[in-house]
Amino acid sequence: MTEGDIVRKRSRVASKYWKLTGAALLSLALATPLSASTAAAEAPATQTRAAQAGELQDQGAAAGPAVDRGLEYLVSDYQTRTPTKYTADSWKPLAKALTAAAGVADDTSATTSEVAAAKTALMTSAAGLKAADEGTFQTITNNTFWNDTSGNPIYSQGGGVFKFGDTYYWYGVHYTGAELYRANPTRKYDGNVSFVSIPVYSSKDLVKWKFENRVATRSTGVGSGANLGGAGWVGRLGVSYNENTGKYVLAVQMWHTGRGGHGVLLLQGDSPTDTFDYGYFQTQITNSPTTGTGDQTVFTDDNGKDYLIFSNREGRSRGFVAKFRESDSLRIEPGVEIRRGAGREGNAMFKLDGKYYHAASDLHGWNTSVNYVNESTSSNVQGSYSSEYVLAGTEMDYSHVTQTGFFVTVKGTKQNTVIYAGDRWADFAWNGIGYNQWVPITKTGTRPQFHSVSQWQFNATTGEWRVGPANNYILNPDIQADRIIVSSVRGWRNLAGSVTNVNGGVNGSRFALQVSNSGGVEQRIESVPAGTYTLSLHARGSAGQVVITGANGSQRTLGIPSSSGWAKRELTGIELPGGAATVTVRASGSGGVTVDQLSLVKTSAGTPAPAGRYEAETAPAQCRGTIDSNQAGYSGSGFCNGDSAVGAFAEFTVNSETPRTATLGIRFAHGGTTGARPANLVVNGATAGALSFESTGAWTTWTTKTVTVSLNAGSNTIRLDPTSAAGLPNVDYLDVGAAAG
Repeated sequence: MTEGDIVRKRSRVASKYWKLTGAALLSLALATPLSASTAAAEAPATQTRAAQAGELQDQGAAAGPAVDRGLEYLVSDYQTRTPTKYTADSWKPLAKALTAAAGVADDTSATTSEVAAAKTALMTSAAGLKAADEGTFQTITNNTFWNDTSGNPIYSQGGGVFKFGDTYYWYGVHYTGAELYRANPTRKYDGNVSFVSIPVYSSKDLVKWKFENRVATRSTGVGSGANLGGAGWVGRLGVSYNENTGKYVLAVQMWHTGRGGHGVLLLQGDSPTDTFDYGYFQTQITNSPTTGTGDQTVFTDDNGKDYLIFSNREGRSRGFVAKFRESDSLRIEPGVEIRRGAGREGNAMFKLDGKYYHAASDLHGWNTSVNYVNESTSSNVQGSYSSEYVLAGTEMDYSHVTQTGFFVTVKGTKQNTVIYAGDRWADFAWNGIGYNQWVPITKTGTRPQFHSVSQWQFNATTGEWRVGPANNYILNPDIQADRIIVSSVRGWRNLAGSVTNVNGGVNGSRFALQVSNSGGVEQRIESVPAGTYTLSLHARGSAGQVVITGANGSQRTLGIPSSSGWAKRELTGIELPGGAATVTVRASGSGGVTVDQLSLVKTSAGTPAPAGRYEAETAPAQCRGTIDSNQAGYSGSGFCNGDSAVGAFAEFTVNSETPRTATLGIRFAHGGTTGARPANLVVNGATAGALSFESTGAWTTWTTKTVTVSLNAGSNTIRLDPTSAAGLPNVDYLDVGAAAG
């Protein structure tokens, strides 16, 4: 099993259901029959009539005055916002909705539908708030345990992050094994998945998390007199908001012998941080061949409709997308199969550039793996999908030594960013420190790209991200990805001699890398920025050496003397040019040298990019091709090597404070021998002129072509659109400056 996924961003508009009265909702609920297969699939009907009546009331069907714990809380929360921190245009709708919601909250005769409408209007307007400034970059550090703002451990697994209004909420499960693992991550904790609670944390920047409440505990009722404390398994959960009832509905996988076995438990609360109550327990989803779910996540589409993403429980060879019932979100409608094949777990979904992506991991018991993706081939989330392929960037270290957890989509003022949240459970099995590992996903060419970074910085306002100053550029540096003894270690290419991972790493870690009989391994790092670096590692055993080779062929060598115990070795002051780098580990003779915790970290600040420079490899720039680093002389960490085809464009998003005329500098290299490569210059969707990129004589010879264009105030798109089958030259960056006059 793996942790569940759920990604949520709620920015819904007020729905048609605002107009329904409580009586109409009751009529709708009673008039919506379940199919025979669905009715038979649900939990045994052992509830009393009183409990059934309570369920209808939970659905918001009562026409009388509403009993709601959440609206007053939400009003009180949003009254703490400071108007000057937001743009005037975005503040006005919130102020209006807040005044109206406060009136409803004070009205003791307000109906359920009126309360729900007030909540929805408040959430919708709050989601539209725009910061008056451009925010700040906050640092996300992986491979460690995370704490909340009070310094206490964040215990959150098998859940997800959802945005309600202007706030992100992180829900997950607290298991006993998480405490043991955190206290001592140097051993396995098989079977320690006893349920403790479902905590919720809140954040505005996705980095600093405040503990809010335990929305469910062992005493939470699950129907028929049972509670969560009696469940054999609780996990893989997500939360959605239902506009009709004003309820926040939590869907969690549960196995409970007192409730008919495996199924989806639906709890509901009046606010994102409320104490949630029992709503329903559904043991079967129509069209799935098994009861319960294998793994499950919640996905909310741009139109506000909620879906359960899941696999069948036994074998997990089939993937489904099932809609939540719109009237109250307390039923899962029949599933639509979107994939069939090898068993997969950790089912999750995200949407990027109009396409849906279903991602999952290998089915092998909480182990790390690559991510497998099926992408939509239509505009319907329940439509057709492509065959499976491996998510680029997950191969070298098995998705940063994780399984698929969940995705968070951030719609920033400058770009949209998808965050992959991986879990490192392995049944709390000693495969690296920290069970929450978050990395960014961008679009490279026509497919998404996973960026395996140990540290990065993110701006939740603009949606921009960048590599952190303490990032380790070596992948699988702790030799934890494979999790079994192998003769070819993940991310490292065998050169000669004998190679294996061995039990017993430094500081109590599980594995280390051993090379012997004059053997060696190497790792090619696709791209590092130019600067000064430090190479470090721990080693024991016989003598050996580590060689770091830059893109220009320069080499530095770290000698490893023999040592009976672990000793740290370090090489400082390594000057590397921008581009690919190779790390090679070799044994000096027949004896074996064992290394662990390898690290290559940039220590110099580097030269900042000039103002107005837009690198082709940096989002939100787009490249219909690949980002390469095999031709020296480029700026940044790579360049756009477009496909050889008409329309294989490179596109930049340029911001301008005012309407103006600007001079563009397009840096490129063209080492081909077939003549100039023509392209259209397309500005904001309209062709602004024709360009011709002449040969520069070699692919390592870069030159700049200038052209003058008109820019609008705000965001502008500048596209280089090739008009011949040869495509574009290699494109390094776009400089935007004031026009000469």
